[in-house]
Parts: sequence; C-alpha cells; structure tokens
Amino acid sequence: MIVITGATGNVGRAVTEQLAAAGRQVVAVSRNAPTSEPPAGVRHHVADLADPASLTEALVGAQALFLLVAGDDPQGVLQVAAAAGVRHVVLLSSQGAGTRPEAYGHPVAFERAVKESGMAWTVLRPGGFATNTFQWIEGVRTRREVAAPFADVALPPIDPADIADVAVAVLTEEGHHGRTYELTGPRALSPRERAEVLAGALGEPVRFVEQTRDEARAGLLHVMPEPVADATLAILGTPTPAEQAVGSDVERILGRPARTFADWAARHVAAFR
Repeated sequence: MIVITGATGNVGRAVTEQLAAAGRQVVAVSRNAPTSEPPAGVRHHVADLADPASLTEALVGAQALFLLVAGDDPQGVLQVAAAAGVRHVVLLSSQGAGTRPEAYGHPVAFERAVKESGMAWTVLRPGGFATNTFQWIEGVRTRREVAAPFADVALPPIDPADIADVAVAVLTEEGHHGRTYELTGPRALSPRERAEVLAGALGEPVRFVEQTRDEARAGLLHVMPEPVADATLAILGTPTPAEQAVGSDVERILGRPARTFADWAARHVAAFR
C-alpha cells in the first residue's frame, strides 16, 4: 500500500490517479476533505502533517509514503511512518534545499529527517513549477497583459505532470533508494518568453510589462511569508548556475524528455481565455 500526502494538490492528485489506474492500493491524505470523489478503489483520509498522530490510521499497512514538506515536525511524521511499517519515503522537497539551504531551512530539515529516519528514501527537488504561471490569469484574461519582474532572466520551469510521473516511477520501481533527483523542464525560459509562448497558445498578442522588484515583492507577500518571498525573488532575479541549468533526471527516470512549457500552456490555455 502507498500513502500519498497532499493528495488533492497539483502533484499529489496526479500521483494518486496514476497509482490507482495501475491497480495499486492507495490511501490519499489531505488536510481537508476532497471536493470530489477520489478515484475508484482509493481510500481518503483527512490528516494534518502538523499533527503527526493524525496520520497513524492512514499509515497502517503502508509500505511507501509520498511526503510533502508541511508542518514543523518531520521527525514526528517519520516516527509514525516507521512504527506503521513504512519502508520507503519519497520526499517532495525543493531545488532551493540544494542551491540555497540557508534560505530554505524547512525543506532542508525534512530532507535531513528523511535521511536519518532509518527507512529507505528518495528526495525529489523540483525547480519552479510551470503552474506558477497561473498567477498571470487575471491580467491575461482582462487585459491580455502579463506583469512580472526580471523579464529576461531565464529558468527551466517544470511541468507538475512530470513531477508526478517521476514520483510514480520512484514509488513503484527499484533502484531509486538513497537518490536525490533534480527535476527541471527541458529549456530555460524568461518571463518574457513564457508570455510569448502563452500568447501563441491563445492565438492572440499578450503585452509584457516588467515589474520592479518591489512591485513583485508586494504581490508575493499576499501569498507567502516574507523570508520565502525574498528567497523566491532571489532565485528569479539572480539565479545561480545550478538554478538555471537544465537537468537530465526527468529524462533518465522516465525514458523521455521532460514536457515543454509550450505543452503545458496548450493543455491549460482555457484558464487564460
């Protein structure tokens, strides 16, 4: 049995659906009750990673755990998992845990706890999600306009569908224990270039407006804590070579190239119309 935390999120939902379609026994865990029925054969359990004991029932009989970075007690979560008999933990961490550990203390703490848990482990470190583009929806819908900082700084966004595919492979195949995978898209793109790709998917011009750092920071502070906002802006504005590099782990694990941003935009263009 495989337990998926964050099972109603971008990645967790896709992991749950794929495992269920493959006939795997799955328990889907989320902090709130789902708004739709889980896939056939999937049992849903409401639990909060901030309260490790709430996971106890969901983990009974589990062999593997897909774990999000959430809550402040990774050791507690892993103790509950080990006591339940979990043998393999796959952690969805962040690229920043490797490139900027001083700013990404939360995922660093989870990675350390997983590696010290005594269970087999695999760490997934994705870079920026293609779905971050959804923050442009209102501007594109109402004004056919994208506002973003650092117009020509390129990073390789990853399609969450690829993260899910990698997670399923790692959860169900041998050979991934003790590995840390850096997950990126196949090409580095700047915000200006992503806006152009989105315009192509829409079949209409989209105007790009470059924000100042302060303007972008004010927007981020509405959705994330100040230290996370500042770390995010540092990556977007002054990325390290490692953060700009296109990785090969997605293709190595899946046997195919990572999905392009154009593919993501074509699949989600209706959200911007």
